[in-house]
This record gives sequence, structure tokens and C-alpha cells, in this order.
Amino acid sequence: MGGKGDWVSTSMPYLTPRANGQADAWAEETAAHGRKGTQRILFAGEAPAGEEAAALLGLPADEPVIVRRRVIELEGEPCELTDTYYPVEIARGTALAGTAKIRGGAVTLLAALGHVGVRVREDVTARLATDEERDILRTAADQPVLRLARVTLDTGDRPIQADLMTMPAHRQRLRYEMRIG
Repeated sequence: MGGKGDWVSTSMPYLTPRANGQADAWAEETAAHGRKGTQRILFAGEAPAGEEAAALLGLPADEPVIVRRRVIELEGEPCELTDTYYPVEIARGTALAGTAKIRGGAVTLLAALGHVGVRVREDVTARLATDEERDILRTAADQPVLRLARVTLDTGDRPIQADLMTMPAHRQRLRYEMRIG
């Protein structure tokens, strides 16, 4: 980790269900580094998927999904805007459709509901932020953002979750470690 605003992010802790009573991955990871990580839920509920999320979930763009929009903060500074989408048949009527914090995180709840991810696909791009993203993430007009699009698939290769994460590029570094063989 570099300066106070820098953060190195790895995906694996966020894809694995937590043990009973364990904190969510973000709070635990930041605490392990002597920092404080929080999140604010801006919206949770049913909405049309939209083109990008629908493509990840293999649905028509106007298909209803459950959406959770969160601002992820490090030491009170926004470091990520995350929109997470779930097929309605998985998430309707569950805590995923509400604004309350989910003990152990959404991946833990999905596993308890019988939906375990076994394969993940991530695409990372860079671009300038939209006006709304700049406002939420407190960035300047000329500062690029990283956009991570992730889909999590179950044993039947069905999408169970799609995430669209927008991060100020100057405050984030993504790390991927892969074991070969």
C-alpha cells in the first residue's frame, strides 16, 4: 500500500462466503491494515437491469433485477461506487433487496440461499467519470476512473451476481494473483 489514499484491491476475499459471525470482507480487510472501511447503501430494490448489467446476467435490458448501489469508503473517503445486480428469482424478498447491512456480506447470504459462485469473469477498463460518478467519488473532471465489470457464475454456469464497480484510478490499484497448474 502506498500513501493514505492508495489502496491495493484483490478480488478473492469478496468472492468467498464468510464464516458464521465473521465481518464483511471490506471491513475485515481494511481493519487488518489498520484502516477503517465502510459502505453506504444509496439504493436497494427492484429496477430494470440496463444494458451493461443485463449483458453480464444474460438478460434483456428491460428485465427487472434486484440492484444494490453502494459507496465504498476508506477512512471516510469514497474509493468505489458499486452497483450489484441479482436475478429477481434469486434475490426478490431477501435482504439483498433491502438497505440494511448484510452480516458477512452478500456472497455469504447467497451461499446460505443455495447460490455459490464457482467461476468469475472480470473485465477492467479505464475512462473519464460521468458527472454523477465525479460527484459521488469526489474526483476532478480530468481524473480517470477504473471500471471493473464482474459476473459470478454457479456450478450450472448461470450468472448469480453482476457487479459494476467504478473507482478513482489515482486511489486504486488492482492486483490479480493466479496459480498455474
